Amino acid sequence: MSSTLSTEMTDSNTASSTASSTELNNSVAATDTQRMQAIHDWLGQISSPALQLASLRPASADASFRRYFRIDADDGKSYIVMDAPQPAEDVRPFIRIAELFAQINLTVPQVLAQDAEQGLLLLTDLGTTTYFDAFKQNLGPDSAPDPQRAHPLYMDAIAALVQLQSQSQPDVLPEYDRAFLLRELMIFPEWYLTKHRGATLTEEQSSSLQKVFDALLANIVAQPQVYVHRDYHSRNLMLLEQGNPGILDFQGALYGPLTYDLVSLLRDAYVLWDEDQVLDWAIRYWEQARRAGLPISPEFDSFYRDFEFMGLQRHLKILGIFARLAHRDGKAAYLNDIPLVMSYVRKTAQRYNILIPLLRLLDVLEDTAPVVGFTF
Repeated sequence: MSSTLSTEMTDSNTASSTASSTELNNSVAATDTQRMQAIHDWLGQISSPALQLASLRPASADASFRRYFRIDADDGKSYIVMDAPQPAEDVRPFIRIAELFAQINLTVPQVLAQDAEQGLLLLTDLGTTTYFDAFKQNLGPDSAPDPQRAHPLYMDAIAALVQLQSQSQPDVLPEYDRAFLLRELMIFPEWYLTKHRGATLTEEQSSSLQKVFDALLANIVAQPQVYVHRDYHSRNLMLLEQGNPGILDFQGALYGPLTYDLVSLLRDAYVLWDEDQVLDWAIRYWEQARRAGLPISPEFDSFYRDFEFMGLQRHLKILGIFARLAHRDGKAAYLNDIPLVMSYVRKTAQRYNILIPLLRLLDVLEDTAPVVGFTF
């Protein structure tokens, strides 16, 4: 399993501020010991597949309170255990959306056993190679990923995305509406500007930022509505021999803007592609979406503007989330990904007059200049 961005995370800072670090560490250890015992007890009740309990081992962590384990079975296969304890997490959306996406013929983990009250699921295992891992295989730590290697994977991901969107129906998933989108945007001033940058906005700056938000939201809510995975990126797509890609971390799926998942895929917070490559893949998606009968703009420049505005909303949200993960949840590694996301923000903001006030605000707060890119 892989890391994901989550805007529904609850605050984990519930321990008393008067408790000593030793007391806190002991409390956490005791709680985790109890939780692991509950997981073992539950797995021991499952008769098929015949699980080898001693093989249980960490598979990956998550940006939320979820965590994953891998376990072997007598059939020679491995399986995934999702640990999503209530009240911080709820496995029921994952169960529902896994079934929905499977009906659309997407490759997602199959739920083999469940205990929703305890927040435990046993899932089929989609392997260990994410798209992100595949891009980096046999490359040095500072080497740029090879677009030729990535191209067939992205074409598979685009085909799966068009398949998902073409089967969309209203009133199946919750709406990704203006209020929801605005709440996400507000994570940026609260956590990135105020908590991370230490900025206090003037009334004029706040008003200017709100006008940019209004412009973004006016565009986004007018876009065609489809099923939205909401984290359709390289760390949530698995490289498979058949049925590529395997799709993970879809429990937050909503019914919302058509361009959202394409932005997640092509302007990935963890992988940078040249703009001409992004344009090429965006055009290929646009052509496939039109052939599939999706209600997409007949003019690519109009579609790409929608893509850019949607991307800016997502990246502003991500800046806030990365700052929150670092400052509230102690996950400082996410700060390393901020420069790439900020570069997306700046390049988009400088292309459109209505978004220039955001660029000016960032210049004042960060004392940096915009980077020039393609314009439309």
